[in-house]
Amino acid sequence: MEKLLDRKIKIIWDFRGPTASHTAEHYLKHLKEFAEVEELEYDLEGLEHFSPTHSIAYLVVNEVELKEVRSILKPHRGQVYSGKI
Repeated sequence: MEKLLDRKIKIIWDFRGPTASHTAEHYLKHLKEFAEVEELEYDLEGLEHFSPTHSIAYLVVNEVELKEVRSILKPHRGQVYSGKI
């Protein structure tokens, strides 16, 4: 069983409206820059498009890093990430 503080957390920013896809892609560039500068443990960011008017950008962080990253980047929501790194 995974230790509580070893969990990976997917922090998510939702973008809605006719420019959602473009805005999410642009925001992803900033997330990549942030992850590189802050030397985060995982190098996993991405996009998901749910409809023409709803897209998300996300960043996967170690739970130990979550509090600091959350206070700086202000994600809209988060969930435990169970995928492969």
